[in-house]
Amino acid sequence: MFLGNKKDPKRNEKGYSDPTAYEALKRLEDEDERFHKLLYSIRNICDLAGYDLGERIVLVDRRNGRIWR
Repeated sequence: MFLGNKKDPKRNEKGYSDPTAYEALKRLEDEDERFHKLLYSIRNICDLAGYDLGERIVLVDRRNGRIWR
């Protein structure tokens, strides 16, 4: 996680508790992880079927409308 305090990610760089920032960044990180799991699954399916991806994949997240390119 990319927060201020490396020992305790729930605290900022000054050592104060910052649960709001922690939760927001954790959600972003979870969202990225969810996307990458999907992308690797798509690549693995193509590989197993003997195909290669030829173009860019554009995905739209139904939960929040975020577009992944």
